[in-house]
Amino acid sequence: MIPIKRGKDIDGMRLSGRLVAEVVESLRSILAPGIRTGEIDRYAAELIAARGGKSPFLGYRGFPGTICISVNEEVVHGIGGERMLQYGDLVKLDVGLIKDGWVGDTAATFPIGMGDAGDLKLIEVTQEALWAGIAQAREGNRIGDISAAIEACAQAHGMAVVREFVGHGVGRKLHEEPQVPNYGRPGAGPKLKAGMTLAIEPMVNAGGAAVRLLADGWTVVTADGRRSAHFEHTVLITKGEPEVLTKHGMAGGSTEKGAAKARQGAASGE
Repeated sequence: MIPIKRGKDIDGMRLSGRLVAEVVESLRSILAPGIRTGEIDRYAAELIAARGGKSPFLGYRGFPGTICISVNEEVVHGIGGERMLQYGDLVKLDVGLIKDGWVGDTAATFPIGMGDAGDLKLIEVTQEALWAGIAQAREGNRIGDISAAIEACAQAHGMAVVREFVGHGVGRKLHEEPQVPNYGRPGAGPKLKAGMTLAIEPMVNAGGAAVRLLADGWTVVTADGRRSAHFEHTVLITKGEPEVLTKHGMAGGSTEKGAAKARQGAASGE
């Protein structure tokens, strides 16, 4: 069964979506050369707590982080730690927040510094793929319409979508039915109905689609060592246009000032 949200359920999803988007925007401001991924994770924990929320990732099947922080060839599920970000890195932040029992889930990719042409193209294509998928998230369409649109966008630019990890329903639980692959056939899969809430999240590789799991049991990397980008929004299916519940600035640069703020352990609701 695919959960259908109505009334106050949707209000709850809108709130959690707005709050998690605020967290991503605040995290964006601290990304700079010299900050450690563990510092980013700790700051995320402060930001989530300041909003009266909690992380749906921390402890999920044993995951040790508040958020997922994946760098360069790391695709998803990276764990914050001692790694220090360098100029030219490509950082993916996958952030979730539970508020009043409802989950907001979103992800974005950021260059550290200006970003080279290849990284910026990868970011652009992955965002384009996300919005192509969202455009198909309409009542009466099917999951396969979302999936096919994402895959077609990536392939048109000579890039590949990751097949082992997919989007999903989201609501009272982090992962609900249905699965939302980033590849597939138009017209296939469950029919979309108003009140469904989906986490649509293309993971696009600059090289091949193949990935492998590192020894930590969590971090997924590209098999060929090429870089990967990841974007995600929580989307509400309506009677009309899809409603993006986690809208934020998405890709962006970094600030040294923000990094200094993070090191001081500052937390704010801005």
